[in-house]
Amino acid sequence: MRCLSALARVLCFFLPVAVGYAEISIFEPTPVTANQGAASPPAMVIGFVGGFVKHDNAAHSTVQVIRRLRKQYAAGVYVEAFENRNRKKAYQEIRQRLDRNHDGTLSIEEKQNARIVIFGHSWGASETVTLARKLEQDGIPVLLTIQVDSVSKIGQNDTVIPANVGQAVNFYQPDGIVHGRAAIRAADPDRTEIVGNFRFDYKASPIRCEGYPWFDRVLVKAHTEIECDPRVWNQVEALIYSKVPPEARATAAR
Repeated sequence: MRCLSALARVLCFFLPVAVGYAEISIFEPTPVTANQGAASPPAMVIGFVGGFVKHDNAAHSTVQVIRRLRKQYAAGVYVEAFENRNRKKAYQEIRQRLDRNHDGTLSIEEKQNARIVIFGHSWGASETVTLARKLEQDGIPVLLTIQVDSVSKIGQNDTVIPANVGQAVNFYQPDGIVHGRAAIRAADPDRTEIVGNFRFDYKASPIRCEGYPWFDRVLVKAHTEIECDPRVWNQVEALIYSKVPPEARATAAR
């Protein structure tokens, strides 16, 4: 089964997590541009939902991941889901939180201390890359981007990962009228590590998606299946924890 080979490839990056995360595993990340060791502003995890989904629709995996992360992180870690049409709102939130002295501008230190993870599904995955590219224009690094069955919006490029991103991961499935981007690449391979483009195939192993509208389950079946596949989203969570570990909540809140 092709999805199993893809899953085996991604699992090779992962090590067991502490007790309490028995179903989630992570890999040891490579150091990236952001200064993780310095006195840091609150870490930020931004998730974008796909299509016309609302940011608080708990039937969708992006929202479920955000809610689980909130339970693990203290108040010092900002975790929020956004509609994909609200990228500007997410961008403004990031800048405000990086502005530690509230002077309305971001110093070099404030920018370089940023610890940001961005992920999303479908149009939300496209917005993930677009937001990272906007932050690049400001000189703000991003630790990690994760795209799940990325579908490019008009005028956006979800294929090329900007050089301010330390690591990027792409999960996709190839079937149906709506299917994900099969491959992403780094604008600057010396600065961005593409962890992998991991394919899942639901023809042989379909996923039952509860709580989704019938037209999602029928018209865009495979695109919906990857969006509710726990194998994919457990890896999304693990990747996020690899960059912002739950143990970091105490230091982030100082």
